Amino acid sequence: MQVSFFLRSLAAILVVSSAVFCETTPQQEAPAKESQIKGMPPRPTPGDYQAHAKLGDVTLAAEFTEHAISTPEATFSSEDYVAVEVGFFGPPDAHAKIAHENFSLRINTGKKAPITASVQYGIVYRSLKDPEWQPPEPPAKSKTGINSGGDGGQDNTPPPPVHMPFELERAMQQRVQKAALPEGERALPIAGLIFFPFRGKTKNIRSVELIYDGPAGKVNLRLH
Repeated sequence: MQVSFFLRSLAAILVVSSAVFCETTPQQEAPAKESQIKGMPPRPTPGDYQAHAKLGDVTLAAEFTEHAISTPEATFSSEDYVAVEVGFFGPPDAHAKIAHENFSLRINTGKKAPITASVQYGIVYRSLKDPEWQPPEPPAKSKTGINSGGDGGQDNTPPPPVHMPFELERAMQQRVQKAALPEGERALPIAGLIFFPFRGKTKNIRSVELIYDGPAGKVNLRLH
């Protein structure tokens, strides 16, 4: 009877352990799937972008979004970088090898106009801003108290800087990461954002030229 009780107890433990394993395994895989770069939804046709050009069987399309960084969920901004929304199109079952290093940007054409290389999306994080977020109002300064400076007790110390909460900052970065142009061997159509350093005011921009030099070929797209 003791052997029978032991066997029943062992079977119950195995059943519970199996159920716990089945429940936890999908949860452990979820974060990896969420962190994958998905890119932007491709527009219906290449003609829906500012400019497009053929590269053999592949069509490259692009639109200059200035200092605005538009993701499917929200639009952010950066004073230090500008963004270009890029789309690759092709026939059914077409693929293309994609890398942000294949892109560069020339702003304001001329002999002295520099050509700027694209940067990896993570570099843009530090300069990201959310126009929808407003810092809380600082507390009113007290006009009473002891002050040896003879200014009536006023505290002239500037208030400490207010930073965006970490949770909001992280969510903003994740949205930009997911909207970045996916890299590697990819099925078409596919689209996403690429980024270039530029601190100037967009009102001073006279022309913008996107330069692509990669596995699909070489082409210049005038975007402004």
